[in-house]
Amino acid sequence: MGRHLAAVLTEFASSRGWDCRLLSLNDSPELHRASVGGREFVFTGCEKAKGRFAVTAMRAARRDAKLVLAGHPNLAPVVQAMRLAAPKMKTIVCTHGVDVWERLGRLRRAALRGAHLVLAPSRDTAEHLATQQEVPRERIRVLPWALDPQFEAMLAANTPAKPPRDFPAGRVILATGRWAASERYKGMDTLITALPRLLTTWPQLQLVLAGSGDDRAWLEDFAEKNGVVRHVHFLSGLGNEELAACYSACEIFALPSRGEGFGLVYLEAMACGKPVIGGTHGGAPELIQDGVTGYLVPHGDPIQLATAIQTLLADPQHARAMGARGRQTVDHEYRFQNFVKALKKILRDQCES
Repeated sequence: MGRHLAAVLTEFASSRGWDCRLLSLNDSPELHRASVGGREFVFTGCEKAKGRFAVTAMRAARRDAKLVLAGHPNLAPVVQAMRLAAPKMKTIVCTHGVDVWERLGRLRRAALRGAHLVLAPSRDTAEHLATQQEVPRERIRVLPWALDPQFEAMLAANTPAKPPRDFPAGRVILATGRWAASERYKGMDTLITALPRLLTTWPQLQLVLAGSGDDRAWLEDFAEKNGVVRHVHFLSGLGNEELAACYSACEIFALPSRGEGFGLVYLEAMACGKPVIGGTHGGAPELIQDGVTGYLVPHGDPIQLATAIQTLLADPQHARAMGARGRQTVDHEYRFQNFVKALKKILRDQCES
């Protein structure tokens, strides 16, 4: 999403004859070039040096800055400091989900409330901004994220990539995301718990967990204890093309998470025409139409999760129809051009107010 924001900001500034400075905290200090959907931009980094980042941002503000957009709520205090150097500058802070679902510290919360506008990717995250962070509702805007144009291009390729060599044959449930102890809310353990109920009817069913993180050993041990270790496959180090191929090769995408502020992985699976299963929490219900493009299940409920998967496995035609409706939803509502148009309107409104 940082790339999407950078591309639109650069194009918007260019249309007005303004300079656009893109600054990254974590990247190296040399000039970097990137592009999204044919829109090129350049940026520099500060090698994780927070002091250098703040000083560089302040210097940029002193150059008669008109607007600043921070890509994460943790950067709100830097934005607040920049206003000391440019009091007339408009300020926007972008949030993502769990980063604002729990009450922030006093300094960050005050800085967030002080922004002219705070962006949220879903109505659910917007509600957390209002209730947990006490951001005035009139300063919150919902800006849904979009499918990445590069992902679209990979799907449209005449010679699509093949799944990784370790991708299993047969009927496959796919889940993507980080395997981190701090992110067990994603529900991959619930998928493993649901497998024994499904294997009695579909003994060749396979579960693929694509991602990386420090929790793999715990998940492997969990699969062993549930007696399904031969049916659970961990794929890591995948490139974008290999990941897109995994989406295309699976039969069902499932991530019964309770912590998705939006859920880009659901968009990617839907764009591949797959029925999706998500949690009844966070931003997932705003993407997944229950019973239409997939199913929503309570987090941590393996019985309801198994029932949803069983319904799709038992009626492949129904599952394909759901996937087709999901692809249509992405085409109509979540293309990158929709995001570009919506963000430009937000920027234009701020600059003209």
